[in-house]
Amino acid sequence: MKSRPEFLAVRGGRRSSTPAFLIEVRERPATENGGTARFGFTITKKIGNAVTRNRIRRRLKAAFAATAEGRARPSCDYVIVARHAALDRPFAALLEDVARAFAALHDNAKRSRSGEARPRPGKTVASKGST
Repeated sequence: MKSRPEFLAVRGGRRSSTPAFLIEVRERPATENGGTARFGFTITKKIGNAVTRNRIRRRLKAAFAATAEGRARPSCDYVIVARHAALDRPFAALLEDVARAFAALHDNAKRSRSGEARPRPGKTVASKGST
């Protein structure tokens, strides 16, 4: 993905967070489905200078290229927002982060599609009965 409207279309989708990055995913409309999964990488200037940002981008792209095959869905767009920890994090840990993020994204999707009701934290239902 390269253009701003493509990135903005993914906003508000399912997300997963790791120490090195935040990933958001949104399924493309049926009219645009097909081909392969699309990835977009965002590294803000807050993280560092151009050299630092490009190094983080290269590391994340390599981690996703090594891990995404078989985990990424062809009908989805993914936006990865880098964090500064991606610069110094060991590559093996980055690979684990990517695998964990995909599992969390797609596991949540399966749960919500199956119709299982999730209990809300902190809410208990008091039974009505004779007191």
